[in-house]
Amino acid sequence: MRTATENTAKTTVAPVHNPSSRLRPRRALLGALLLAAIAVPGAASARGSVDCKLKFNMSGWSVFYKTSSGNGTISCSNGQSMSVRISAKGGGLSFGKSRIVNGTGEFSGVHNIGETLGSYATAEAHAGAAKSSKAQVMTKGEVSLALAGTGEGWDIGVAFGKFTISR
Repeated sequence: MRTATENTAKTTVAPVHNPSSRLRPRRALLGALLLAAIAVPGAASARGSVDCKLKFNMSGWSVFYKTSSGNGTISCSNGQSMSVRISAKGGGLSFGKSRIVNGTGEFSGVHNIGETLGSYATAEAHAGAAKSSKAQVMTKGEVSLALAGTGEGWDIGVAFGKFTISR
């Protein structure tokens, strides 16, 4: 059995911690987060979007089946540009013949000019006679293309299909 003096002799004293030593890991974490917050917008802008525009001419016809083709140029804000061929094919209740001269397109969601190539899903309702205007938005995954143009011809109907841009 232990005596009272033995019990007091074996008492342990808790170590005294410096309050700043507990804050060091938090300060390091806060510093790392602050650096990341500053660095991430710079990295994101390096991979950021590029403004690309399409200028084109095309002509075509439709009798249930719709087909149009033409050519154009894509130019981007980063200095890239390329000549392209464009075609639109589809079907539906569509009749007519048309030609678009000096049409324009604007891409969104593009990081480099190569992402503008490919096929875009289309759906449209159209009607026009003599001089007519047309506007249409189409998508290909993350990339969208808004087209606008004026032309001549006549057409009426509803059509679905694809709009393809190739080299």
